[in-house]
Order: sequence, then structure tokens, then C-alpha cells
Amino acid sequence: MRSPYDLEISETCHGCKFCAERLFRNLPASTLHAFDAIKSLSLYPKGATLFVEGQQPRGVYVLCAGRAKLTASSPEGKTVIARLAEPGEVLGLSATISGEPYQLTAETIEPCQADFVRRDDFLRYLREQPEVCLRVIEMLSEILRAAHTQIRSFGKTNSAAERLAGLLLCWGERMGDRTQEGIHLKLPLTHQEIAQMIGASRETVSRLLGELRHQRIISLNGSGLLIRDRDTLSSKAGH
Repeated sequence: MRSPYDLEISETCHGCKFCAERLFRNLPASTLHAFDAIKSLSLYPKGATLFVEGQQPRGVYVLCAGRAKLTASSPEGKTVIARLAEPGEVLGLSATISGEPYQLTAETIEPCQADFVRRDDFLRYLREQPEVCLRVIEMLSEILRAAHTQIRSFGKTNSAAERLAGLLLCWGERMGDRTQEGIHLKLPLTHQEIAQMIGASRETVSRLLGELRHQRIISLNGSGLLIRDRDTLSSKAGH
């Protein structure tokens, strides 16, 4: 019997061979077949935890459909959302290779489909597939570069309004649909989660969204958002 989220997943995902295109693009069919032999496909409902910060690495998750949030705990015990993961990303990569505990917690924010590969199998696969190993090195370099950029941004005096505007612009580019009215997108996070992502309070996020709506820069309809004036929003982000 199918679960309530099976239909949505099956209609949006065409299989890991396509979703993990960055990892396997232009590689021999034998490389794909070798990966198929070690992966296990699973469906996850919204709110499922893939792995937990501080846990010893079990392996990697190749996200095929749906999105997940990656969070960390601050020294004060607060939850900080580091970023959102989208289809095609390999989660838990750094910890799986180094053998160190996961540095983040991965939790689905919508129904997801992911391939899991056990750590021992994944490391053996990399040893046997040098082309994939090189792709993984490139991915790790990107993770390091993104972390460096984030650290540098800590030194800036951006306001919560600037950070929120920048986040909305980023989401509009990555997951929005351009129309004559503007850029339509569905907010992937709640106001509380957005606050955790930009280092503000939920009340501040709600107030700032209300101000943007009052200025007709955006429109809100439940979780739906329309960026009506991208140029002004970009200016508010300090771009």
C-alpha cells in the first residue's frame, strides 16, 4: 500500500541517475551500475531526520527529490540553519570520508527520496572509481569555499532586513518561476526557520515581510510569495 507521500515523490523524481547528474555526468555506464549495486533507495516524509550532529557517520545520502535543511547547534544551545539542500546534493559527504562525526543535522522539510550508501561501501567505491573520486573532491572544495564565504560574511554588519532580502533573492533565483507579475515561489521554511537561518527572531522576520508587502515589493499568500519588484529587493539586500 502506498504512503500519502509516494505519489508526489514518484511524479517529481526520475531516478538517482538523473538527480545525481553532477556526480555521474558523462561517466561510463559501468560506473553507474556499480553505484546501483551499493545504494538503497528510501522515501522519507516531511520532518524525517537523516543524520544528527555529533553522530558517527553511517554513510552518505544522495538527495533525489525534495529538500532538506542542514542545521547546527550554537554554543548557546540555539538551532542555526546552515543551508537548504536540494536534489542532486550528496549529504554527509565530509564526515563519511573523514570518519569524523557529522557536523550538521539533516532533516527533510518536505517528502524526500534519497539513495543511501553505507560508509564502507562508499569508500570502496571511490577507491575503485577514480573519476567519481575526483568529482567528490570537487564537491568537498565547493563545501569548503561556501564555508569560507559564510565565515567572511560574519564580519559584515548586514542588518536582518538585508539578510532577509538576500535570502528571498537567492530562493527566487534557485526555485522561483518567472512570470509577467514577478517571481513566484513557495517559501520552503516557516518564519521561525527563516529566523534561524538569518540570525533573527521570528517576530522580526514577520515584521520585515510585512514591511516588504506594504511597500509592494512582495506579495504573500500563505506559504506562497511573489517578488514583485526584484530591483528594489536587490537594493535592500545591499547588492
